[in-house]
Amino acid sequence: MATTKPFTDIPGQLAILRGRGMSADTTFASQWLSNVGYYRLSGYWYTYRGHHADGTPTDQFLPNTSLADVTMLYEFDRKLRTLIHDAIERVEIGVRSHVSYHLGSSDPLAHENSMLFRPSFNHSRWLDVARRRIARARSHSEPIRHHLSRYSGSVPIWVLTEVLDFADISKLYEGMHSRDQWAVASRLGVTIDLSTLSKNRQQKAKKEHPLTRWLEHLSILRNSIAHHARVWNRSFTPAPTAALRTIPTLSSLPRGQSERLYGSLALLAHLLGGLSPGSTWNLKVHSLVEDEFEHIEGRTPSEMGFPSDWKRYDLWSIRCGDW
Repeated sequence: MATTKPFTDIPGQLAILRGRGMSADTTFASQWLSNVGYYRLSGYWYTYRGHHADGTPTDQFLPNTSLADVTMLYEFDRKLRTLIHDAIERVEIGVRSHVSYHLGSSDPLAHENSMLFRPSFNHSRWLDVARRRIARARSHSEPIRHHLSRYSGSVPIWVLTEVLDFADISKLYEGMHSRDQWAVASRLGVTIDLSTLSKNRQQKAKKEHPLTRWLEHLSILRNSIAHHARVWNRSFTPAPTAALRTIPTLSSLPRGQSERLYGSLALLAHLLGGLSPGSTWNLKVHSLVEDEFEHIEGRTPSEMGFPSDWKRYDLWSIRCGDW
């Protein structure tokens, strides 16, 4: 058995692609294979492969597969990641602000008081992570140095949240008592109509706000984007949709749960309605999908979880917050 796969130069890589049925201009292919890489591009041409009778993929590409279409898909995914990064940045800052304001209004050092969180929350572990974030930021954050030197080493929650990762904020929100989760969610514009839910779903939502799982979902998506990972046809941590579907602008969410990209895009657009009213972010997503993705051979928005009638929803046709 070989210890590792042998190296293949650019002409050899191009020969493999052509041998498997992909059409590619030599100069064009050489540029993409050199500057982006065979392995990275393979995540985008994988969906163009044929299948055996049992459903497993073959090494051969479907008829009329071209590297040009693959690179168009790559470019769409890159532009979509840029748009998502822009939205998540604003949402992350908004969540930080509202969580720190809510907790800080009761105690500037609320994050250090385990009694303010659920018994099931591993507060000591989370606090260890928070202290490491403070130590990490000490060399470059003037506010952190200021509070450490002037206030006996104490850092208030509204300063701390500025050096926490989105995943840290998501876990802190998860550890908050339900009443506090609901208060923060309301400030973010996530107003659920419990009366339309079954008693079982009402009880679940009252115990833990559904936004909890969605913040976890978004933090994973954010990490994927930070590492330039493909997002167009990926599955992410499932998040429940029944409660959020009671919000008119989120009625297009799939029933049950969402793990495809559409749910993330819809929630981001809704949150921006409160955090950045008048933003045209959602219209940019609409244009990108309609003008670029839908023109790529063999691709359909359903691969991202888009409903077939997604264009009819105000969420994608009216500026954020104007619906």
